[in-house]
This record gives sequence, structure tokens and C-alpha cells, in this order.
Amino acid sequence: MRSSLLLAPIVAAVLSACATGPAYHKPDISVPASYREGVGAPATNTPPPGWVAASPGDIEDRGAWWEVFGDPQLKELEARASKSNQSVKQALAALMVARSAVGVARSGYSPTISASSSASRFHTSQNIVGRAGLAGRTVPDYSVGIGASWEPDLFSRVRHTVDAADARAQASSADLASVQLSIHAELAVDYFDLLDTDAQTALLQKTVASYTSALALVQHRFDAGVASDLELAQAETQLETTRAQLVDLGVRRGQLEHAIATMVGEPASTFTVRTNGIELTPPAIPQGIPSQLLERRPDIAAAERRVAGSNADIGEAVSAFYPDLMLSVSGGFEASSVGSWLSMPSRFWAIGPAILGTIFDGGKRKHQLEGARAQYDQTVAVYRQTVLTAFQEVEDNLNATRQLADEAGTQQKAVASAERALQVALNRYQAGAVGYLDVVTAQSIALSNERVAADISRRQMDASVLLVKALGGPWADSPAPTSAPHSS
Repeated sequence: MRSSLLLAPIVAAVLSACATGPAYHKPDISVPASYREGVGAPATNTPPPGWVAASPGDIEDRGAWWEVFGDPQLKELEARASKSNQSVKQALAALMVARSAVGVARSGYSPTISASSSASRFHTSQNIVGRAGLAGRTVPDYSVGIGASWEPDLFSRVRHTVDAADARAQASSADLASVQLSIHAELAVDYFDLLDTDAQTALLQKTVASYTSALALVQHRFDAGVASDLELAQAETQLETTRAQLVDLGVRRGQLEHAIATMVGEPASTFTVRTNGIELTPPAIPQGIPSQLLERRPDIAAAERRVAGSNADIGEAVSAFYPDLMLSVSGGFEASSVGSWLSMPSRFWAIGPAILGTIFDGGKRKHQLEGARAQYDQTVAVYRQTVLTAFQEVEDNLNATRQLADEAGTQQKAVASAERALQVALNRYQAGAVGYLDVVTAQSIALSNERVAADISRRQMDASVLLVKALGGPWADSPAPTSAPHSS
């Protein structure tokens, strides 16, 4: 017995040097030297004055990046979403579950200690063979004992389990950061869409007032016998069509307001947003360098950590081909009477190692290893696809911010030209030089151009938000633009 006890730690020390499973290396991914779609041409990686590239950190707090837009109400809504959004709470709970799984896995390094106590009476058969003294007797039995067992991690099975759980907990933490980033971005987009809806509402209200005045003019000319009933019908149609568009904006605004209420954790029935007619200018967001994308985006970090977890699963599957060594010790007291229960002659003990190995399992471990390797290949593909999608999203929104800035300037010229054309048409109609159809056409073109200009502003704000999301976070110390009232 003594020789086996001395041999066990020696065997454990030798076998523990045997590592199982592949070493982990982050999957390679091609990173371009610069972004193709830059704000301005050629693309530059130098931030403008006042911007400082954020320190790399895939699961660190991204900070209140929405403050760059300079809107106090957006800041307040985002703060409420951080505290009350149910999707964020779901992700936080999932993180707690993943962290508890790490603790469960780490417990495999520790011995298991158990204690037991029992008191029983049993009656033996009268026909017992070889124990005549106990035949037909009722015998009491009292026992108390303690036992301990420990399985040395000879082939890194526990280590691989811990590594897999730890990697998935890190992935869950990155998932939480990703949910937070997505929720804040979605809230900002909905808020800016709400601002656009209110801006377009103000525009249509002004247009309704203008069309009402135009209808009064046509009515006056009709009463004087100068205008025809066709012109009167045209003016009435133009006014009522615009009023219908105004009502439709109310539907859109209600849906956006309700969506914001859900994101900040408040019932839609009790929630209201008042924009007070403000409009914002999109900030000039620098593009940084592509390598920062891999360091900042939490979904990329989560995908990479899941690759690491799958790699550890391969190691765990490999370790299943090796035997397990179990070291155990137990002892206590047992007697058939209470009086002698805890006396030294009633003591018992047992100690010794045990080695257990599977000789045949019908290919179970082989298929488990094949499955682990296939799962690893799948997570690598997901990781690389996540990176490719991230670069696509950055390029899309860099392109959008640049193109929309050019489009906004051109559209403002179109708005000014349409306003001049409308004024000319009204003046010529009052002079009797043209029919009212020319006025209706000019009115439609002017309103359409103004609405397009407002929509471009909305798309610029949305693209700015989505670019921050695509880049995985903001730049620190950015100058916040000031808000201004609508010119309308």
C-alpha cells in the first residue's frame, strides 16, 4: 500500500508534462492599409484637430459617444437606455451565466470532500450461510465518516474546460458591449429620424399655410370671374394632398416615439419626446486606421473568443483518449452500539489511487473530436465573416457620409432654384400670364425639393451614427457640434 502511495505522485508528475490539444493561435485575417471610402479623397488616416484616436479595447466602455452630437435630450435618453433597456439586461444576465460556468470549470482543480452520518437497523435472514451468528438477528448500525477525492489534471482536461469557459465568458462580455453599442446606435438613429419627422412636419405646416393663401387668391379670382373652376379645383387638390401628407407624418412620428420608449424601458403609452424644432449638424468623423477596427469592435472580439473556446474544446476532446487518475481517502467510525460508536476500535479508513481508462466506446471519442474540430472551423469562418462584414459596414458609411455631404450642397441649390421658380409662377399667375397649373407644378417641385433636402440631413445623421457603430466606438475629446433652431 505504501509503495502505491509513493508511486502515485510520481506518475502524476510525469504524466502532467504531457500536454494535449493544439496550441491556440488567433486566425489570420487580411487587413487593408487604409479605408477606400474616406471623407475626402484620397483617404487619410490622420484625425482632424480636436480628435484623438481611442485606445484599443474590444470590450471596454465606449463612453458616451452620442455626446458628440451635442443634443442634451439625446444624452438623457441614452442614459436611460443604459439603465433600463431590457435587451441590455438580458445580455448582462447571460454574462453572469457565462462567468458562473468559469467557476464551475475551475472547481475541477479542487478536491471533492464529502461527509456522511447514518443510523440504521437491519434484520438478517435466518437462512444466511457462513454468518450463523447473525442469522435471524436484528442488528443496529451507526456510522459517521468523511471522504476526499481528487483527480490530478494529468492531460489538461480540466485546463481545457476552464480555457473554453473563460473564452466564452469573454465572448459574452463582448456580446454585452455589442448589445449596448447597437441599442445606443439604434436609439440615436430613431431620435434623429424623429427630428427629421418634426422638421418635415414644420415644413408641411408652412406649406399648408402657403397653399391656403394661394387657394384664397384663386377663390378671389374665381369670384371675380377671372379664374376657372378647374383652377379652383387644382388649388383645393394641392392643399388637401399636402394636409394628407402632414397626417401621414403623424403616423410615422408616433411609431418612432413608441420605439424610443421601448428602448429606454418605458411603456409607450406614457412616453413623449419633444424636439422643440432643433436640427443638428453631423460631426466630421475621422476614419482612423483599419487595424483599430479589429481592436475596437465587440462583435469581432466575441467571434475571436469563441474561436479560442472551440480550440480548447479540441484539447478537451483529445484528453478523453487518455486515462484518468483518481486519488481518494476516506475514514470514520462505525459500530453496532451507540456506546462504542466513537471509540478507537470502531474506526475505519481507506486510501489509494485508481486509474480509469476507456478501452472501447464504439468510436464515441473519435466522433466527439471530429465534431470539436468541425466546430472550430465553423467559428473561424464566423470570425472571418464578422471581420469582412465590419469592413463593409465601415466602407458603406464612410461612402455615405462623403456622398451625402456633396448631395446636401447640391440639393440646397435645387431648393433655392425651386423657390425662385415658384415665386415667378405666382407672380405671372397674378398678372394673368399663365394658368394655375404652372403654379401647381412649381409648388410640387418646390415642396419635393425641400423634403428631399430634409431627408438628406436625416440620412447624414444616421450615417454618422452607423459609422460610429461600424468602427466599434468613438474618438475621445471630440468637439461637440452646437444645435440650432430650424430656419422654418
